[in-house]
Amino acid sequence: MEKVNYTISERMPTVLEHKQLWESVGWGSLNTEMSERSLATSLYGVTVTIDGAPIGMGRIVGDGVMYFYIQDVAVLPSFQGQGVGKAIMRHLLTYIEKRRHDDGIAFIGLFAAEGKTEFYEKFGFKNGFPQMTGMLTVLD
Repeated sequence: MEKVNYTISERMPTVLEHKQLWESVGWGSLNTEMSERSLATSLYGVTVTIDGAPIGMGRIVGDGVMYFYIQDVAVLPSFQGQGVGKAIMRHLLTYIEKRRHDDGIAFIGLFAAEGKTEFYEKFGFKNGFPQMTGMLTVLD
């Protein structure tokens, strides 16, 4: 497999990049007004490009001290399996490690798309804990 020659930038994706990558991985249609506000309040983001065109992204939301939530890790399907997602995760986890409180733990959460749990397990994520139940509701 040929190595992908990409650039990873410590910046939030633009609203249009976010929409393009979101929709390319099958997460449905994205409201750009909502996306713009959500991106603006994120803690940190990375955008991966080739010749200026976006091929991947990831961001972190949370309180920046104790709770961090990895969000929107997406790589264009044609570039998946080539190390782009791993590079995104390394950047996100490094950010958390540097910014979490020195004397406390950091809770890091994420939701994995169907079929992607094995990818996140390589970074130490587990599907729940015996003493905790992950729960979710969506208001639409």
